[in-house]
Amino acid sequence: MILHLAGTSDARELAVLIQQAGYAITASVVTDSAANSLQEAGIPVRVGRMTADEMSVYIKAHNIRAVVDAAHPFAEEAHKNAMTATQACGIPYLRFEREALTFADHPQLHFVDDYAQAAEKAAELGGHIMLTTGSKTLQIFTERLLGVEGTTLYARMLPRIDNMEKCAELGVEQKHIIAMQGPFTKELNIALYRNYGIDVVVTKESGKVGAVDDKVESALELGLHVIIIGRPGLSYGDVYSEFEPVLQHLHHLRGDLVHGI
Repeated sequence: MILHLAGTSDARELAVLIQQAGYAITASVVTDSAANSLQEAGIPVRVGRMTADEMSVYIKAHNIRAVVDAAHPFAEEAHKNAMTATQACGIPYLRFEREALTFADHPQLHFVDDYAQAAEKAAELGGHIMLTTGSKTLQIFTERLLGVEGTTLYARMLPRIDNMEKCAELGVEQKHIIAMQGPFTKELNIALYRNYGIDVVVTKESGKVGAVDDKVESALELGLHVIIIGRPGLSYGDVYSEFEPVLQHLHHLRGDLVHGI
């Protein structure tokens, strides 16, 4: 049995390919929405975050023989927990990560290493700032930007109840919440930037599948500043950016993995 850390569109596609190759697989996701998407594709799913210890228990209880980590590039805690658990259980860990984007030098592009640096740069630039970084790190930005003269913070995030509750708790006004489900086309991004009079866009370098290129291109086309947060610098070991090498690696382990063994 393979435990597949999923939650993104490319992770779903990889899960289907692994199952079609004849392997028993269970996907692990955080949200019900991600679970529904995988279940519609016929992939068994478990829902909820796991600590490293909890994952170790799950691995032993379900006879997991390998973990394929295709979680979001910025799911740093999930990656660390998976690597710790697989090492403790003595099973292979394979990392699939969508290829990183490269950007040409541009005076309106600002590259930072983490969320705190992004918040500082946004405060320096000021104006109408649109966050497209999700709710998990929202507090870093609200603590630094709310109440700063000449700065208005807009949060674009998934239209989930817990996200709306978090915005309310952190002081983000309802009129400054853009609750929408992607994908966002270049045209839609441009319309949103214009509608809210955005001056600065804050995003993560999540790769082309994460629609970062459309987000950035549309912002630069309008002359906006874009703050890009770099990916966590984790050492994964076996890491792949295409599906086929993952399947080839699994084939080398086939004796232990196929048919649920």
